[in-house]
Amino acid sequence: MSKGTKLGLGLVIFLFVALTVVLSFFIIPAGSVGVVTRLGAVNRVINPGMGMKIPYIEEVHQMSVRTQKDEVQASAMSANLQVVTSTIAINYHLDGLFAALVYQNIGTSYADIIIAPALQNTFKSVTAKFTAEELITNRDAVRLEAEKELTDRLAVYHVIVENFNIVNFDFSPEFQAAIEAKQVAQQSVEAAKQRLAQAQIEAQTAVTQAQGQADAQKAMRDTGALTPEYLDFLFLSKWDGKLPTVMGGASNMIDVSKFLPQ
Repeated sequence: MSKGTKLGLGLVIFLFVALTVVLSFFIIPAGSVGVVTRLGAVNRVINPGMGMKIPYIEEVHQMSVRTQKDEVQASAMSANLQVVTSTIAINYHLDGLFAALVYQNIGTSYADIIIAPALQNTFKSVTAKFTAEELITNRDAVRLEAEKELTDRLAVYHVIVENFNIVNFDFSPEFQAAIEAKQVAQQSVEAAKQRLAQAQIEAQTAVTQAQGQADAQKAMRDTGALTPEYLDFLFLSKWDGKLPTVMGGASNMIDVSKFLPQ
């Protein structure tokens, strides 16, 4: 074997050994766990930090356990058969204790495989329980029910829901116009009710005042307190000192001449 051949062979061996050493070490960053597979089968789970593996035989797959955010467009039908579209946002993370199981059954793309379909199915299931009007007026109740159902769905896959939010509800233009017209009509009815109630109060007040005055006068007559002298006093307290230009012939007219100088 020539000297050049030996040098070439030695270089190949050196590079192979160096590569083997390099491939024996790996680093798992914070916020992830490593799933180590040996000849394709799940072998163990590695926590963040530096680790070692058997080169060429074992592989390391990173699985994020950090909080992740996903946002999808969903469409469904309400209980009264109105088409509803919505933007749904979710915060979630993978339970690191079950990373190996999730990788084995689903893989690293679990978000695309289970999160989006679960959001769609949950939205359709919950929306079908409410009418379109209830989706608007009971939005928080809809959100809470959808969050509970989604949490139960994803718990089977060891995905933990941290936060769930329905960003908006959108309906057809025709239904939106109908809702606005209904709200305007309801406001008009409420305003009319308030005006009627105010009128009833004012009418009742007037009746009460008139009845009270009549009752007072009757009581004064019955007790003899409504004497001619008291009537004269009431007249003088209101009289401006001018004589009337027209005198009636009624017998109960007050004779003002007695108040004039003789």
